[in-house]
Amino acid sequence: MKTKTNIEGFVNIDPKIKTVSFRLRGKVMVTLADGRIIIMPVSAFPSIKKLNMRQRRKWYIFGNGFSFDDSNEVYHIEQILGIFENYRHEKTQKSITE
Repeated sequence: MKTKTNIEGFVNIDPKIKTVSFRLRGKVMVTLADGRIIIMPVSAFPSIKKLNMRQRRKWYIFGNGFSFDDSNEVYHIEQILGIFENYRHEKTQKSITE
């Protein structure tokens, strides 16, 4: 029997943000360079929720995240994907509890 050596899906791919939009009411839609689309409630990001639609249109890529002209916050890929240990932008040494 032949075993399958190729793993399907998004394996060993560093996610990169391509676009950010607010086409769906109450949602933040982030499109990644590999074609994935992540849709999240804007309520998960109170500082984005405070921005009006004109301010939300003025977003830009910042490192491996994004920000807005009228915001001091940077939203990193780990905040979008919800997997901090895999995608955090600052790697640190082992924690004291390990």
